[in-house]
Amino acid sequence: MKHLFIVNPVAGGSDRSGAIFDAAKEAFEGREDSFEMYITKGPKDAMEAVKNAAAGGEEVRIYSCGGDGTFNECVGGAVGCSNVAVAPFATGTGNDFIKTFGEDRELFFDVKNLLDGTVVPLDILDCNGRACIDIASVGLDARIGTDVHKYSGLPLIGGAAGYITSLVVNVIKGMSQKMHIIADGYDEEGEYTMVCMCNGNFYGGGFNPIKDARPDDGQMNILVGKKISRLKAAGVFGSYGKGEYEKYPDVITRLDTNEIEIILDKETVINVDGEAIYTDDLHVKLVPGAVNFIAPKGMTYFDKKEESQEETAEEIAEETAAETEEESN
Repeated sequence: MKHLFIVNPVAGGSDRSGAIFDAAKEAFEGREDSFEMYITKGPKDAMEAVKNAAAGGEEVRIYSCGGDGTFNECVGGAVGCSNVAVAPFATGTGNDFIKTFGEDRELFFDVKNLLDGTVVPLDILDCNGRACIDIASVGLDARIGTDVHKYSGLPLIGGAAGYITSLVVNVIKGMSQKMHIIADGYDEEGEYTMVCMCNGNFYGGGFNPIKDARPDDGQMNILVGKKISRLKAAGVFGSYGKGEYEKYPDVITRLDTNEIEIILDKETVINVDGEAIYTDDLHVKLVPGAVNFIAPKGMTYFDKKEESQEETAEEIAEETAAETEEESN
């Protein structure tokens, strides 16, 4: 079996390739298998590296060393490849996808746990041909998330301040956009603030829109947010971010379906696992069991498939909020 560590050298704000090599070397001591490392050079490079590794036909395990964007690329390269399994060895800043697994998320920081893990099939969302393992969205939140990087690079602005700046600027630009939304039992056209399509639980550094979304249940969970006023926005977004969308049934509609089309009045940014794509016609379809995922040794999440994940999601959301507040201070 082949083991390949794909390293994004800029994830987390610093090059950790040396530390990752040392961790892998230690984990492989006494094992018959060996490992290789590949350092990415730019966007979509991780995806191509996975495809190249898969092309030989040998069984290969991919360890994505970076954040959610790097893992998204690795998933995209692995979709449809029966000889490839992927897992995040989280070294990014957000690492939102692994928060879906509750306390089990800590297992993704240990190479040995990953090496001794088992393979399980996970669903993906096909977003105009781009694979999404966690959450895709269109509207205000996608615009805010995309522009954060723009403002974080300016003098005197960074971290949480970059997000606040992006939020203010995009709210001024406009809260809503014309969309025609077509899904099973839903066909409406009008002004919408956002649409969020969930395969996992967390995105945007800790937003938890749907607590019971799972990446292995063959179901896409969607929240459709109608146009709201700036005055009402704070309350709605606060509840939305904590998975309490039921508090605003007049504004937010939940759809549980496996396919949705969103026709936009102009080319618009779409958030796909924190990465940006652009289109005026978005078609999202859930593909069951499309990617092989490495569940680390000791993981219990998949043993609790029939149990509610809401309590765990709330705990992770509280921890994430505390971490964000600490970083801001």
